[in-house]
Amino acid sequence: MDRKLLSNSEALVALVIVVISAMISIRNSAFLSLGNLFDILRSSIVMGIFGAGCLLVMISGGTDVSFTTIAAFSMYSAVKILIESGFTGSILVAFVLSAAIGTALGLINGLFVSLFNLPTIIVTLGTSAMFRGFLLTFIGSSAYYSLPERIGIVQFSRANLAEVTTQSGLVFTLPASVLILAGVFLAVWAILKYTLLGRGIYAIGGNKTAAERIGFRVRPIQFFVYGFMGFCAGIAGMVQCSMIRSANPVDLMGMELNVIAAVVLGGTSISGGTGTPLGMILGVLLVVIISNSLVLAGIPSYWQKVVLGLLIIIGTSVTAYRSSRELR
Repeated sequence: MDRKLLSNSEALVALVIVVISAMISIRNSAFLSLGNLFDILRSSIVMGIFGAGCLLVMISGGTDVSFTTIAAFSMYSAVKILIESGFTGSILVAFVLSAAIGTALGLINGLFVSLFNLPTIIVTLGTSAMFRGFLLTFIGSSAYYSLPERIGIVQFSRANLAEVTTQSGLVFTLPASVLILAGVFLAVWAILKYTLLGRGIYAIGGNKTAAERIGFRVRPIQFFVYGFMGFCAGIAGMVQCSMIRSANPVDLMGMELNVIAAVVLGGTSISGGTGTPLGMILGVLLVVIISNSLVLAGIPSYWQKVVLGLLIIIGTSVTAYRSSRELR
């Protein structure tokens, strides 16, 4: 394989997507149908929003495994508050409330990481268990399966950008929440490309000591990174709630591996310092295609984890190879 291709993670992931898509479409032409493409985009929304926050964390040299718990905590708490307070109004209030709760929980992670300099994976494993236990013990453990129209979530779930009906009568829609993913993606892209904060995130991920010596304030940057991860989790949780029209305190649990895998496959280094929003979103599409579409090719569902695991190893190896070449 061309070394230039190996050095370009985005191009490599795009090539893998094309190859896998071609293989699946040969086995089942329905893969390339507009309805299935809408389904892939729909399945990418929540993972992509998670991935945007996770991207910043990993570029900064950290690892967060608490974001799905934060998402469930934020979404469920916001819904419970709105229902029990008798709120009647716009979905915007639900998003703002969920995002605020998520940001606060993310800042707790930032507090332990920045002030006490603790290992990020240990911190987020601990806070994940703590947040989940607090949620189920003090806030609630019963799901809301029938959300009232008055809080705006059900109305938002009906908002679609496009709709297609198959010959068999099945209806596939592209939800308006894809615009939220686009907004979060553009925000992360702008931060990393055009701001001093973005340069600081790359710097502390590459070498924290060197970043401090050239003037970057590491602690505020880490606070921002984990707070933003919490913000994204709160938004993703409410999007998930609107898409399934229910609020479950144990929803989204176990999604961490797929999100981290998507970010790594997109070329983000586990050790920090490298990564792009484009690579992240391509990684999300690749994981979604593997998770949702291999069945169309007649491949048993339990092989999805095998394929995903192999791709993680390959993606990590390519990133390590690229880094070693840059050091030569």
